[in-house]
Amino acid sequence: MDESGDPGFKLTRGSTSHFVVAMVIFDKNEDAEQTSEVIKKGLTDLKIKPEFKFSKSRDGIRDEFFNRIKSCKFRVRALVVDKKKIYSPNLRENDEKFYNYFVKQLINFEEIKLNNATIKIDGSGDREFKKELHRYLRSQIKPSLTFKVKFVDSQKDALIQLADMVAGAIYRSYPNESREVNKIWRKAIADKIDNVWDFK
Repeated sequence: MDESGDPGFKLTRGSTSHFVVAMVIFDKNEDAEQTSEVIKKGLTDLKIKPEFKFSKSRDGIRDEFFNRIKSCKFRVRALVVDKKKIYSPNLRENDEKFYNYFVKQLINFEEIKLNNATIKIDGSGDREFKKELHRYLRSQIKPSLTFKVKFVDSQKDALIQLADMVAGAIYRSYPNESREVNKIWRKAIADKIDNVWDFK
């Protein structure tokens, strides 16, 4: 699981208009392992260091990445937040509460498919933030749902890099990025998308 966009609300001063949380789902461990190997080979072949990251990649690298993973077996679920439609002061004024809330929404929305799953989340935040997110999820996720949460270093985990690239592709397809070229990467994964939930 990873995100694209930021949780800020200074929409006229640089904050993103949308926030996307994306989840890449593997039904079999071997599918995850094979996909990881494809991405690692891509890093070597394309001489990318230290990781694939959508926001820092040239268009040609993005094209090559999505071409390489098109035969991989995974599914995508994502939640898209149009921040103009968020009125809660609690969410608008606290970045961590905003992030935690929408991660929870996506996990709860996916409860049937995520039961007994291991959920990997980009561990780039500070230690206290990660502890708070873990506590929050444990207290807020439906009791019927059993899962493990792991925070991992994206530079060392190819599947977090995949989630980042997928989140970026979905984010770029939204109205503030209306040029047709910004929709090609979402189209590249269209057959893998189970659902993109426009939060309202």
